[in-house]
Amino acid sequence: MNVYDGANDVCLAEGFLANEKAIIGTIGSRRFSSMNPVDDVRYVWRHCDAVCFDVDSTVCQDEAIDELAEFCGVGQQVSEVTKVAMNGGLSFREALSARLNLIQPSRQKLEAFLKQTPPRLTPGIQELIKMLHSRCVDVYLVSGGFSRIILPVAKMLNIPEENVFANVLQFNENGDYRGFDLSQPTSDSGGKKQVCGLLKHRNGYQRLVMIGDGATDMEASPPADAFIGFGGNQVRESVLKGSRWFVRHFDELRHAMEEPEKQG
Repeated sequence: MNVYDGANDVCLAEGFLANEKAIIGTIGSRRFSSMNPVDDVRYVWRHCDAVCFDVDSTVCQDEAIDELAEFCGVGQQVSEVTKVAMNGGLSFREALSARLNLIQPSRQKLEAFLKQTPPRLTPGIQELIKMLHSRCVDVYLVSGGFSRIILPVAKMLNIPEENVFANVLQFNENGDYRGFDLSQPTSDSGGKKQVCGLLKHRNGYQRLVMIGDGATDMEASPPADAFIGFGGNQVRESVLKGSRWFVRHFDELRHAMEEPEKQG
């Protein structure tokens, strides 16, 4: 897993894309504008050099923290905290801390959960990532979830461990839960935006795409050059309305990458 170790590599979103709502610029030799937003995003998608996927309700069918809470017998309590957070009552980090304090995921409980609850990949994701790899597109998993749960998913999809950005649970010498690594960008609000900026700055990507079901995914563009909303598992109304391109099955993305380029 990629361990984030400093703020010096962080690039502010404004350094990559001038304006999120009225895009006017160039990608390679192609000029694009907000006149045809879906075509603009499709163009970036077909010529992308990196793709960041959200995990919960995107790459996987479930929300892992909810599943873990149910497994630990505190599903209802955690759901109440989530509702408060969604209504703006808590920051992402505060909500994450509150939910984990309720769950108290010891190392033993976490391993038992992983054994009993194998990842449920969203239909079409394996084929899509295989296609991206065949085109030499770098693929990343960027999640507010937990690395111990996400790394097996990455292995199933042939994504290198260093291409996973997620939260790291911490345990004491007895294996009891004692917190999470606050240095990880995904542990706080704006974390996915920060990761996309870091990747563009560090690796020089020209067409990085973020794909996900949630508002935190959508806010990652910019600095991501395009965002594609995904509704194959959950449809978030704000994402459906705010996405220039919204898909409900990964096959749509695979077919779009294969279709001929429009001229003009």
